[in-house]
Amino acid sequence: MAIFSVYVVNKAGGLIYHLDSYAPRAEAEKTFSYPLDLLLKLHDERVLVAFGQRDGIRVGHAVLAINGKDVNGKYTADGKEVLEYLGNPANYPVSVRFGRPRLTSNEKLMLASMFHSLFAIGSQLSPEQGSSGIEMLETDTFKLHCFQTLTDN
Repeated sequence: MAIFSVYVVNKAGGLIYHLDSYAPRAEAEKTFSYPLDLLLKLHDERVLVAFGQRDGIRVGHAVLAINGKDVNGKYTADGKEVLEYLGNPANYPVSVRFGRPRLTSNEKLMLASMFHSLFAIGSQLSPEQGSSGIEMLETDTFKLHCFQTLTDN
């Protein structure tokens, strides 16, 4: 089993340290003709697929590159907005690479504080006296382990 991320959260729920060691992202690249048969929306400064799935492109995937040039948030490599660029029939045929977006620093902070809240609620609601809270959350795609230090400092 691989370790994808490590988050160190203090007792107050603040993120102290994080380490990401992502495996290569699953990406899909396809050449499109006009009009684009996927619905794209701007969400949190990224262009994401909102509707339409095909050829390994899924809802929630972000536009990572256009014509082999990386996309920076909602802008192309030469500073144009991605949605405007893809809305112009003169730019077609166009090759677009899609993939899962990486977490931003703000999303990592939210994730750590949300887990801390769940951990605190779990330890409060546990029927076992003196419960240490959540030890592991398991889904189809990942396991989240919670390890605590032996000190209270």
